[in-house]
Amino acid sequence: MQSPIKLTWKSEIWSIILILITVASSFYFYAHFPERVVTHWGFMGEPNGWSSRAGAAFGLMAMVPGMYLMFLLLPLLDPKKERYIEFAKVFHLFKNVLLTFFTVIYLLSSLYNIGYPIRIQFWVPWLVGLLMIFLGNYLGKIKPNWFVGIRTPWTLSSENVWYKTHRVGGWAFILFGVCIIVSPNLSPAWGARLFTGGAIICIFGTILYSYILYLQERNKK
Repeated sequence: MQSPIKLTWKSEIWSIILILITVASSFYFYAHFPERVVTHWGFMGEPNGWSSRAGAAFGLMAMVPGMYLMFLLLPLLDPKKERYIEFAKVFHLFKNVLLTFFTVIYLLSSLYNIGYPIRIQFWVPWLVGLLMIFLGNYLGKIKPNWFVGIRTPWTLSSENVWYKTHRVGGWAFILFGVCIIVSPNLSPAWGARLFTGGAIICIFGTILYSYILYLQERNKK
């Protein structure tokens, strides 16, 4: 089965490099990790989740090649696969940025666990916030499909609703990204409120907006 998106060395080399980096580094981290490894941090950067040495070294690493495989399969499995060629550049960009994000998160958390003074509470909000801002900037360029973008019953039922929702959703993602970056600099209570408010606008706001657009379109018909 041939992919609707053309794969070249230019489009795939960065992803392959990231996979090689994570696979190679996983063996180093496994050899240097303590028996109990921190794998999750709370809102203010306090450790609140742990894993075994093997689980942290190889389980988290597997997310990078696993996500790469997912990006290869999605265009093949999508009933709207012919639309992917229309946003192929953005699709490759999403793939490379997301793989970079998870690689950096894996490396930072692993270095923290072998004793490096990594400020997780600083880096993770910045990385997640910048990721959301990036996604928001390119969200409007995604064409209708079943896997990538804001997929609600109403965006999938109307291309007009899809495009309008993604334009507004892009700004919601950007706003949420700013909220994520700013939140750790506030008091825990206000930071949690800002983060929660941004998440509600980003997730439920876009869903509600797509439903309202769909109702308006249906009423006009």
